[in-house]
Amino acid sequence: MRTAILITYNKEDIINEAKGLCDAAGYRIVHTIKQNFLKKPKFGISKEVLETLDEMAEKLRPDVIVFDEILKPSQNYNLASVLHREILDREALILEIFESRASSAESKLQVKLAQLRYEMARAKEKVRLSSMGEQPGFMGIGKFEVDVYYNDIKHRMQTIKQKLEKAGKQRELHRQGRKRLGFKIISLAGYTSAGKTTLFNKLTGETRDESSELFTTLSTTIRRLEIDEEIFLISDTVGFISKLPAYMIDAFKSTLEELSYSDLIIVVIDIADSDFELKKKFTSCMRTLSELGINKDKLVFAMNKADLISTEEIDEKIKFLNLLENKKVISISAKKGLNLLQLNQLIKGILENNQINSDNLGVKETFGN
Repeated sequence: MRTAILITYNKEDIINEAKGLCDAAGYRIVHTIKQNFLKKPKFGISKEVLETLDEMAEKLRPDVIVFDEILKPSQNYNLASVLHREILDREALILEIFESRASSAESKLQVKLAQLRYEMARAKEKVRLSSMGEQPGFMGIGKFEVDVYYNDIKHRMQTIKQKLEKAGKQRELHRQGRKRLGFKIISLAGYTSAGKTTLFNKLTGETRDESSELFTTLSTTIRRLEIDEEIFLISDTVGFISKLPAYMIDAFKSTLEELSYSDLIIVVIDIADSDFELKKKFTSCMRTLSELGINKDKLVFAMNKADLISTEEIDEKIKFLNLLENKKVISISAKKGLNLLQLNQLIKGILENNQINSDNLGVKETFGN
């Protein structure tokens, strides 16, 4: 396993998520530097912290240095110039995880498109540094003629977009076929590692890979769900995460667009999280759903991992999320099978009573935080 020094914020939930990302990417953390602020102009960190980091890097000789924030290309270049090691910011780390988890042809294309968009920003910085007479080689880019390099990225992006458009048209044909057959579509959504795939497996009898690691699912899988002898279709989708740039969401649009065409979306929430984590993840999910143009009337909230805390704590947390008056909230445990029959009945009742206006599924609404 490759080793890493982690630079992150001095908050427990943020540290835990950053460590989870490193673990999912296959990095063993040999040292952690915790800071209250990671957005200083030149390096993201102060010169004093940079000196300490340089000393630790010389001593521990990690394969990479992970910076748990989105770095500007110039900051990445400045850090790499001083430390002489590969710098992975939050975006690059997530892209590495995506690359390792992509299994379908379409998800591999989506990841490649996101990687090229990330690289495009670095290409622009390379052009700037080159014009200033600086050494442009960094981030493993090497010495290329800058305009050739930049145009090559644009050409490769265009080729991938065309392939994804073709895959999207094929997906649309499948959707039309399902619609003609009269099947109602249910989708699972939520923060990564909330338990979506575990719930998917329990409801369908599938054996998809499930893990506490982040981003277990990158491609959409659709299976039958039978409730009282009535057939529905249910899909699992890629998990959301905070600070996920718009271009990454856009790269996975063909996967996430399944949510837009769903008749009902089960938002899976890890109710055992601390209040701070719960609020952060819930807000991140709702913001992402809003950016995708999802109608909030389609949402059912499944409070997962309810076996880990008391009923009183669950009620307090539902109140904390301002969902106490919402009739589409249910406490479950996907792992233990708790209240899954009740969840099925809630799904069936909503869909049969036509509580969702299928003509307005694409209408964009803004969610409150």
